[in-house]
Amino acid sequence: MSCTILYLLLLLLFSCACMSEVQQEEKAVQTERTERLNVEQKSAVLTPGECQQHFFTAIISELTELKSTVNSLKNKLEDNEKQLKNTEEQLEQLRRNNYKVAFAATLGNIGDLGPFNTDITLVYKKVFVNEGGAYNPTTGIFTAPVKGVYFFSVSARYRSNRLMDLSLSKNGQPMVYVINHPLGDRYESTANSFSLTLEKGDHVYVRLRHNTWVFNNEADLTSFAGHLLFFL
Repeated sequence: MSCTILYLLLLLLFSCACMSEVQQEEKAVQTERTERLNVEQKSAVLTPGECQQHFFTAIISELTELKSTVNSLKNKLEDNEKQLKNTEEQLEQLRRNNYKVAFAATLGNIGDLGPFNTDITLVYKKVFVNEGGAYNPTTGIFTAPVKGVYFFSVSARYRSNRLMDLSLSKNGQPMVYVINHPLGDRYESTANSFSLTLEKGDHVYVRLRHNTWVFNNEADLTSFAGHLLFFL
C-alpha cells in the first residue's frame, strides 16, 4: 500500500514538471510570435508612412503647378473677355449707326484760288453730305472718328496756263497728289482717289502747294469726299 501511494506521488510530480515545461515552451513560442508580430506591424506602419509622405509631396507639387496654370489661363480668359466686350460695344455702336461716316464738299463758287507763297489747307465750305460730322467745313480737315479703312477722292478744276498741285495729306504727310502742268490756256479737270488706314483721331485734308492755283465755280468740279469702308 505504501509503495502504491509513493508511486502515485512520483507520477504526479513528474506530470506537474512536464506540464510546467510545456507551458514554458508555449510561453516562449508565444513571446517569440508576439515579438515577430510587433516587428512586422512596425515595419508595416513605417513603409506606408514613407510612401504617403512622398505621395503628398508629389500631390502638393502638382497642385502648385496646376494652380499656376489655372491662374495664367484665368488671366488670359479675363483679357479675352475684355477684348470681346470692347468689340461687342464697338459693333453695337456701329449697329446703332454711331459710326456712319461719309462726307462730300466743294470749294463753292469762288473762281480762282491762289497762287500763294506758302502751302495752304483747302477749306471746302459747300458741304453736300457730312454723315457722322467727321469733316469740319471751317478748317477743311477730316478727323477719323474710329479706327478703320477709309476711301478718299480729290478732284480739281483749273486753268491750264498755270501749274496746279494738290496733295491729299494725313497728319502732315502727303499721301497722293493731284497735279497738272501748264498745257495751254484752257480749263481742265483731274482727280485722284486713295484708301487709307486711319487710327481714331487721324487728320486728313487737301493741301494746295505754294505758287500753284485751283479753280471752282457753280459746276463744283473741285471737290473733296470720303467715307468709311470698314471698321478695324
